[in-house]
Amino acid sequence: IKVSADGKTSEILANGFRAANGVCMNPDGSFYETDQQGYWNPMNRINRVTKGGFYGNMWGYGAPKDSSDAAMIQPMCLIDMKYDRSPSELLWAESDQWGPLNGSLLNLSYGYGKIFVVMTQMVGDQEQGGMVELPVPQFPTGIMRGRFNPKDGQLYSCGMAAWATSRMIQVGGLYRVRYTGKNLNLPIKMKAFDAGMELEFSAQLDEASAVDPANFEINTWDIKRTRAYGSKRYNEKSLKISEVKVSPDGKKVMIYLPEIKPSWIMEIKYKLKAADGTDFEGAIQNSVYDLEQTE
Repeated sequence: IKVSADGKTSEILANGFRAANGVCMNPDGSFYETDQQGYWNPMNRINRVTKGGFYGNMWGYGAPKDSSDAAMIQPMCLIDMKYDRSPSELLWAESDQWGPLNGSLLNLSYGYGKIFVVMTQMVGDQEQGGMVELPVPQFPTGIMRGRFNPKDGQLYSCGMAAWATSRMIQVGGLYRVRYTGKNLNLPIKMKAFDAGMELEFSAQLDEASAVDPANFEINTWDIKRTRAYGSKRYNEKSLKISEVKVSPDGKKVMIYLPEIKPSWIMEIKYKLKAADGTDFEGAIQNSVYDLEQTE
């Protein structure tokens, strides 16, 4: 609901939410917000919200008669409970002090006290993407809100420990997160193609490690959106990797997947080595609705 500055008028911008948590405004007037797993919401989700959109909750005000998935705006990314049980606010990392993450979209986790880097891709009118955990220790509370300080360029976040979080070491807290200048060894961009998945990392990779298909594992599964609470996993499978190629600058990998197709849920696990010899591993959890054509 958009409320006028004087508080006298309001209008409904979009509907179909269950338990939205936090709004991240975008330059084009759209905004991101998260929603929580529950009835008519098979998994946690990140939505890119535009005016007039319906976002899936049939028990919300103004829901349409059509309960099919096609009648709602698809979430930019669905989030499995393994990665976050309760996502909170997103924000843009607009700071020269944050090195390769300057300009990135971040998602905060109330459920597990983590920060994720969100990678997006627009294919036609649908935005899709995924997220990967920022390599910092878990916070002692869930994280709810964050802002970048214009004076020092670093992230300040606040959190609390109450219902539906696994981080209850403190009842609340205010935390600073700063970039130290060290290599993050983290994927920062991602694209889905008809031939496979392209990942761009923050630092140069060791080529021998990056071209070995055994260092990647890509899984997909289906979920069902119903009046039931959440969803079981259906049709779980691992995708065959036929080849991996590295870009000339050593930062991008193209993972060729002969069986790739649109999927609400995809998981990309990696165990790699950076060009400086550092071993690192991680996982991306993402959604794919459409595939760009390979050039």
